[in-house]
Amino acid sequence: MLGDRAAADDLVQDTLERAWSRFAQWRPGSDLRAWLFGIMHNLRVDQLRRGGLSTHSLDEEAGEVPTRATQADRLEVMDIESALRQLPDEQREVLLCVALEEMSYAEVAAALGIPLGTVMSRLARGRERLRLIMEGRPPTANLRVVR
Repeated sequence: MLGDRAAADDLVQDTLERAWSRFAQWRPGSDLRAWLFGIMHNLRVDQLRRGGLSTHSLDEEAGEVPTRATQADRLEVMDIESALRQLPDEQREVLLCVALEEMSYAEVAAALGIPLGTVMSRLARGRERLRLIMEGRPPTANLRVVR
């Protein structure tokens, strides 16, 4: 999500420190993973508000990304990373939670503190936008003309 391995490591460490200091707030029997993702999400939002996260190209770390052996596969991974960077943060975040972290919609909603319907709409819009980008077509704005 961050595009920077060191920043991601720092965010994970900050998340674990915050979780440890507030462990009494976790409700036994609830989803620990969703609680931790919620903490991580809130820390990331705080960092973005403070301007504490810089963005850089994932291409800088392309050599570190584990990929399959063929050049075509490496190019496909780079295309997907590029397309993901073009998604709005809200859509990318939900898409990565569902697709990579294999979280359920309910877990994503709990972790991000948003309604389940919002998770589903962000996911649908993110998938559609990603598909258009991967097909080389410009994503269209979801605005309609009112006269």
